Amino acid sequence: MSFFTCPICKKRFIRQNQSLVCPNGHCFDIAKQGYVNLLRSRGAARRHGDDKMMVAARTAFLNAGYYNPLRDAVTELAVRHAKDGCVVLDAGCGEGFYTAFLRAALENAGISVSVYGIGVSRDALIACAARDSGIGLAAASISDIPAENGSVDILLNLFAPYDAAEFARVLKPGGALIRVFPGKRHLWELKAAVYTTPYENVIDTLELDGFSLLSRADLRFPLTRMGKEQIEALFKMPPYYYKTSREGQARLAALQTLRTNAEFIVAEYRKDAP
Repeated sequence: MSFFTCPICKKRFIRQNQSLVCPNGHCFDIAKQGYVNLLRSRGAARRHGDDKMMVAARTAFLNAGYYNPLRDAVTELAVRHAKDGCVVLDAGCGEGFYTAFLRAALENAGISVSVYGIGVSRDALIACAARDSGIGLAAASISDIPAENGSVDILLNLFAPYDAAEFARVLKPGGALIRVFPGKRHLWELKAAVYTTPYENVIDTLELDGFSLLSRADLRFPLTRMGKEQIEALFKMPPYYYKTSREGQARLAALQTLRTNAEFIVAEYRKDAP
């Protein structure tokens, strides 16, 4: 039996060889790269989410360990909520850096869990599957999660869009939600070096309907010893690169070294009882 549900009729899939089939006969093949495409969009050739360049940049930068303090903080929170038999869903898993580390940490702690990830970027899902084949992966929207009501114990939402109503639907009562997003002056020195008028990130309210905020941590740490290769990878991780003028890209290319600060907000929630 698969964790995922059919995007057409919402019935849970049964796995048959390399396909997921629901009771109504809707069939979705599992790609050879290890994920199933459950996105419903017009045009089979339409691409979604991060492209190969962004995925490669993120993989290289994260693998170098620069964001390990954030990875460790998220993992510590999730492990605190985990217990044998629970289900973890990373809603917006990207290339799997945080998801795979969490799964390994839970396994090393002797906690048996099932870990799944969804996202809209095929290239990111392929990278995630290559990082850890033990993560169940589907191309799917955060606003239409292919999972049954109350089927998730711990939900991660890191640097991705969020949908409080959909998160509340799939989480069990008392289930944990862990969100991460950039702080106001995240990578400020990088922005100042590239943009004529750098801007602070806007922080929305942390309050979510249907959830109680348990904790908020403002995490700040320096990023040092970055040469041209690391600077370029850092800049291409988010969509900065595509939104930057040629003049800004030239200023980026001229940077030989950089020291900047990472700033994140890590918010921990509990789903309220109905």
